Amino acid sequence: MSEKKKTKYVGKIEELPSKTIFINVNHLEKGNYELNIVQKNKLILKTTFIKK
Repeated sequence: MSEKKKTKYVGKIEELPSKTIFINVNHLEKGNYELNIVQKNKLILKTTFIKK
């Protein structure tokens, strides 16, 4: 009889963020806003939202 092949599974979980940023929109005036997140002078996230 032949032996069964053993399969090895490996997974990698990236480190979870240890810091949290809160943006309190209660103090903003009503209107359209654009949020730009920049790291090392490069735009990494651009999103828009509406304060009603």
